[in-house]
Order: sequence, then C-alpha cells, then structure tokens
Amino acid sequence: MPDLPVRLSDGSTLTATIRGSGPAVLLPVRTSPHDPETAAAMRAWGAEPDLGRLLAEALAADFTVVTADYEGHRMSVPGALTPDQLAADLLAVADAAEADAFAYYGYSWLALAGLQLALRTDRLWALAMGGYPPAEGPYAAMLAVTRAAHAKATNPPPATAQEVVPGDWDTVQAAPDPAVTRQFVTLYEALQGFDDTAAGRALTVPRLAFAGSDDDIAYGPGWGDTTVRIATALTAHDVSLTAQGWTVALLPGLDHLTAMLSTNVLPLLHPWLKAHAPTRP
Repeated sequence: MPDLPVRLSDGSTLTATIRGSGPAVLLPVRTSPHDPETAAAMRAWGAEPDLGRLLAEALAADFTVVTADYEGHRMSVPGALTPDQLAADLLAVADAAEADAFAYYGYSWLALAGLQLALRTDRLWALAMGGYPPAEGPYAAMLAVTRAAHAKATNPPPATAQEVVPGDWDTVQAAPDPAVTRQFVTLYEALQGFDDTAAGRALTVPRLAFAGSDDDIAYGPGWGDTTVRIATALTAHDVSLTAQGWTVALLPGLDHLTAMLSTNVLPLLHPWLKAHAPTRP
C-alpha cells in the first residue's frame, strides 16, 4: 500500500494510500489505527474506530481504493475551509493517485464535500452521499450548530463529570481548538445561498444518497435547540430525487452514528458501486 504525499490548496501536506485494483474510488477516511485510549473513547460515543480501514479493505476487492484522512487533517491543520477549497483538495488527492476518473463516497459533512466536488469536476464516475441529503440540506441548521460549537471552543464551559451518551453533544467534554470550529463556520456561511436542489439537477453521473431513518439530530439549549433534519429531508425528496436519477435509501431504525457503521454501509455501497462501475478496457 504505497503512501502518497498530497499537497493541498493551503500548502499543507496530506498522506494518501492506495490499495486494490480496478476502477478508482476515493474515500476521505482514516485507515491507520487509533491509540487504545482514543479508540475506547470512540466506542463509548458509538463510533467505529476502524471504520475507514474496514471500508477500504472491503472495497479493495473490486476497486482501486484511494484513502486520505481529510477530516483528521483539518482537525490538526485548520484553515479557511470553503466549498472551492474542498473540491480542490479532493481533486489533489485523486491527482496524487493518478486517478483520472473516480467514484467518491463521503459521510456527513464529507458527503456535502462530495456534492461540491461533483459540481466542480467531470472526473467522477459515481457519487455516494451518506448522512447528508442532496436536497434541502440542513445548511442553516449546521451554521447554527457550528457557531455554537465555535462559541464553546472560544469560551469553554466548566467541565462536569457525566457519562458519555452516544449522539448527545451535551456530554462532550473536550473543547476543540477555536481555529478548528471557525473553519466549519466559514464553510457553512459560504453555503447559505447554495440551492442544492437546483444544483443537483445538473448532475448526470450515478448518484446514491442514504441515511438512517432516525437521522434527525436534536441539539439541546447549549446549541440553540437546533434540529438538523437529515432523514426528514431525504424522505421528503425521495420521489423527486429518484426521478432525477438518484438511488435513495433510508436505513430502517438507524440514526446518524449507526448508519455510518461499516456493517450498515457496505451492504448498500459495495454492490451499488459494482453495478455502476465503468467497464474495464
């Protein structure tokens, strides 16, 4: 698995990894192991520490899988995150892997990044978005949440002893670097005028959108009592998105955390990619 240095739009360097063979698929995920303490904390939150590796290894049976921990990089090297920068950075990863044509899968805000990428390049042979709807996306709600997160990072509230509850952001104790939260405020501010419904009509590549059927995230008073509606939006636009050529899937009984687990993603994503992969020469 060769490691490739990727020079991003802000001049920083990210490492990409390639495995497998076949049509290229770009996954902005971490595949290196976490330290035991971090992995334990992720499991307590309901996350899957080995998610990226499991996705990459499974898909590598049929595809050339290009992985790069873009989210982790932005957490450690924050910058001015904009839609144009997102697309440029993801294209830089594909360029480093010499992937002229590639599919893209991202989850949550990285799904949003994939939509922005698809609108700025003709190199995609497929786009898969998980945990973020391609129509009526919660851009205003996410701006409110990220502004609240930035305020908490700038002036952290006193830590209190309480058990971590998966999906409950009020139980998160660690305050991030304000520069990290600021970049996400910048991103969602830039997207406030974005009409995803109109933009999506211009796309012609195969497109998949999925979310858990319970994926509407309710934030408490510390976050402005904001609800991020993901499943609601995907359900409301199911018929119109399907008519536009999207494959739409609501995963029964799953929320934002559980719908991203490899055991739930791979049975949907892997065969869908195989069904839409370009024919090898």
